[in-house]
Amino acid sequence: MNKKSTKKAGFDAEIPAPDWHPADIKSALNKAGYTLSSLAEELGLKSGSMLSKALTLSQPKAERDIAEAIGVKPQVIWPGRYEADGTRKLQGFQKLQRRGRRKAQTDGEQA
Repeated sequence: MNKKSTKKAGFDAEIPAPDWHPADIKSALNKAGYTLSSLAEELGLKSGSMLSKALTLSQPKAERDIAEAIGVKPQVIWPGRYEADGTRKLQGFQKLQRRGRRKAQTDGEQA
């Protein structure tokens, strides 16, 4: 049998809250009286698929619309996409650029 190795974090380590599961987001929308389609229609969008992308992909405008309909801030639903203060976390190319700049700065300081 193949056992997965797991690293145990110290007691003082913070474990980040996971993003809500798409089914939980849809359920919260239903409790608020919406479906993705009805919310999209109210927002003047062509279809609910424009909002459904936000369930799994980073779509800031759609995330804000969904969160507003549910009655919470986007960082509550997607903590992995937002900082605690509500600013977006850098992702993709922007994250790589910042990492490269930091590395260049620390290399320059050591020289």
